[in-house]
Amino acid sequence: MLTDTEKNAIREHYQTIAGNLPNFRPRTAQRQMLAAVANAFSRSKNRQEGEETVVRDGESIAVIEGPTGVGKSLAYLLAGGIMAQTRGKKLVVSSATVALQEQLVGRDLPFVVQHSGLQLSFALAKGRGRYLCPYKLYQLTQSHAQESLAGFETPSVLWESKPKPNELALLRDLADAFHERRFNGDRDTWQEAIDDTVWFKITNDRHGCLKTACPNRIECPFFLARETLENVDVVVANHDLLLADIGMGGGVILPAPANAFYCIDEAHHLPKKALSQFAAEHSLNQALWFSERIATVTNKIAAVTDKTELANLADEAASSLLESLQEWLFYLADTPELSAHADTNESTWLWQDGTVPENLAALVNNTLLSARALLKNLNGLNDALSAARRDKGQDNLLLDRLTTELGLMLARAEQVEAVWSLFATTTAEDEAPLAKWVTRKTTDKPDYIFHASPVSAAASLVNGLWRQAAGAVLTSATLRSLGNFDLLLRQTGLCLLPETETLTLESPFDFSKQGELYIPPLIASPKDAAAHTAEVAQWLPQLIHADEAIGTLVLFSSRKQMQEVALKLPESHLPLLLIQGDLPKNRLLTQHREAIAAGRASIIFGLDSFAEGLDLPGDACVQVIIAKLPFAMPDNPIEKTQSRWIEQRGGNPFIEITVPEASIKLVQAVGRLIRTESDYGRITILDKRILTARYGKQMLACLPAFRRIG
Repeated sequence: MLTDTEKNAIREHYQTIAGNLPNFRPRTAQRQMLAAVANAFSRSKNRQEGEETVVRDGESIAVIEGPTGVGKSLAYLLAGGIMAQTRGKKLVVSSATVALQEQLVGRDLPFVVQHSGLQLSFALAKGRGRYLCPYKLYQLTQSHAQESLAGFETPSVLWESKPKPNELALLRDLADAFHERRFNGDRDTWQEAIDDTVWFKITNDRHGCLKTACPNRIECPFFLARETLENVDVVVANHDLLLADIGMGGGVILPAPANAFYCIDEAHHLPKKALSQFAAEHSLNQALWFSERIATVTNKIAAVTDKTELANLADEAASSLLESLQEWLFYLADTPELSAHADTNESTWLWQDGTVPENLAALVNNTLLSARALLKNLNGLNDALSAARRDKGQDNLLLDRLTTELGLMLARAEQVEAVWSLFATTTAEDEAPLAKWVTRKTTDKPDYIFHASPVSAAASLVNGLWRQAAGAVLTSATLRSLGNFDLLLRQTGLCLLPETETLTLESPFDFSKQGELYIPPLIASPKDAAAHTAEVAQWLPQLIHADEAIGTLVLFSSRKQMQEVALKLPESHLPLLLIQGDLPKNRLLTQHREAIAAGRASIIFGLDSFAEGLDLPGDACVQVIIAKLPFAMPDNPIEKTQSRWIEQRGGNPFIEITVPEASIKLVQAVGRLIRTESDYGRITILDKRILTARYGKQMLACLPAFRRIG
């Protein structure tokens, strides 16, 4: 229950913001969200004496849809920050995009601290992979390293091929800049993009990390960042990092779930992000490469740890894995489903219902057993190195170097074992299957990629996050689909936690006065792609006036249609056109705004990614034209496996998945029009199914209450 102290603190700090800002307008929806966040966190359960675990059924979880203009971030930062402080928790804020992370740290949190009087310390959290490992860098460059390292050759295990001169030059530049403190070791702060091939050699890796034994730990960017996170009130993360932490058991990178209140912004992205996190894949070529090189590392470890038998077992497992992989290479070369496609240079073999082909069951099992044995023995050698390091008579510099090399092998072995563990998994009849498939790539060096993924992340989220967390708030402008939260609750597993609260906040905008909706009388159906494209091209010049200095956003569901319509536009409109993909996004938007400011019309042609997160207030976006309802056909292996499973259970994947997801996308696209209380404009939908199909009418009913015209 919310205490009087907490209620008063939230009220007083909110009033302080209002008093410090002359133009601040308290909003009913924002106050509702403040209360909802505080009440949810106040219901958090703590483990009582004698209890082994806390049974949570969603009592401290709230799902809040807050339309644009509500001021969601201020509400959850203020209420969440106060509740975290009073309840002795950390506030973990997670977003789907780097842009929102930067906005939270660079603008929103400083705003709350400055204007509310609430003292909140905060920091941006990043995964290990964003930070430099000084020890690895010094090994590769031998610059500024300890003198005793000078005799070591560059560790060849770190390079799959001979390093290029420009790669070595970049490493030297990074080493010099880091040593002179002109570079803090955060990849995102380097002045130029760092190629993944180079960065992988020098990034922080939990497998090869020497931890407290590292001679460079005092200057390690990752550990310095970790120490910062331990001493702040608010940790700003992203969904990928949050899910990675949960996948490792929680509390490894971020605060432990039991000690954290989570505010998950842009929560509609969480289900798909979770699927990616809980999936696994590996390249056949890379697995062959590291399997062949295991012995070069294990032999050196055996020499300094007296673990010859363990090293031999690792070598035998690597040889067995190599044999299995070569058998896969032989088999896949003759698989008809993986014959090369000239137009895409890629082909996919999906295993129906995630069932291993009968003739491959033994090979799948053998590959898994070899991968498991290799991982087990490599972990044993890693423990032996740790024990040897505690022996003061050992050469720690040599041991450290071997630990780094073994860490790279461990990371690869863990990746391979994860894939084959999923491949060998058989789900129960009433459970959703795993999607399993092999992709053949024929660009550059031909390769095969093995993939496995759950089709639903619900169970993993329930067990790893929702039942562990002290409390959580999920929020976004678009969480409902077809008027309810069912899709999101099902995808996140929150439908299994009966006490989860859901709340829909009212928009502060007067849509009936600020906007209008027009659905022209089109003849062609989008199912007839050529006819529909031709009709869209005919309508656009009638809808967009080339001499009116306003911005128009035209959204397409396919790049092909977007390009074909662009080619059909009249000469008068071509100079006004900006097409997504022709320019970097920031540059395209800058040109668009400059054109409007100069009194010229500007037209943006965009795809799905421009239907969300694009903020063009005022005259920059007075008209949004949607060429087609944003249906996404189930064309990837995960969606195909899920659709078939739904059909086998007597369901309709189009109605259960495709339509609800399209409804969310349509609301997001429409949301590009009205961004402030002074905005105005028109939504035009060039798809007659919005009026003629039953599902279209459902989607139409979920749009804001614009004034209908035409």
